[in-house]
Amino acid sequence: MNLANRITLARIFLVPVLMIFLLIRFDFGHIQVEQVSLSVSELIATIVFIIAAITDGLDGYIARKNQIVTNLGKFLDPLADKLLITAALISLVEMQRLEAWIAIVIISREFAVTGLRLIAAAEGRVIAASRLGKLKTIIQIVAIVSLMLNNIPFSIIQIPFADITTWLAVLITLWSGIDYFHKNRHVIAFHGAEQRKGKEN
Repeated sequence: MNLANRITLARIFLVPVLMIFLLIRFDFGHIQVEQVSLSVSELIATIVFIIAAITDGLDGYIARKNQIVTNLGKFLDPLADKLLITAALISLVEMQRLEAWIAIVIISREFAVTGLRLIAAAEGRVIAASRLGKLKTIIQIVAIVSLMLNNIPFSIIQIPFADITTWLAVLITLWSGIDYFHKNRHVIAFHGAEQRKGKEN
């Protein structure tokens, strides 16, 4: 197994670590900023999430630079991304820092686009990540980090940064999802035509 795939696997293994520090109440103390409280375990979880998010770009860069892109890597990388984002969103819902419907919207989009990619892959086509999709990922990460930190340090100057980035994440998630399906509608049309042709034969 090459270095890029090992980094991807490390990201997957960080997912349960993230959830443990977010959901289990460790008595490591609290950080109080104005009227906002943040536990040390939540701070650790945030650091773990940031490290995992950084590895998302790192493994792809290493694979392309060293020309070690593998089928295993193509499978594991998006899986690791979905697991990380999904775990963080579900944990935040459990912590009552995120509305459940927001998590459902974001997770549903991710599964829908993954399904589209699988259809395209079955036909020998590759749907590359768009700039809008990459921007979506960045905003999602910023929103999740700000929610994990309970809006610290923006709570000091009374700016609802976590809420703003969360709404931005929802909007761009929907926008990028619609954009993916619009630009790749020929994939669905071709798949439907092939199915009808198979039934006729």
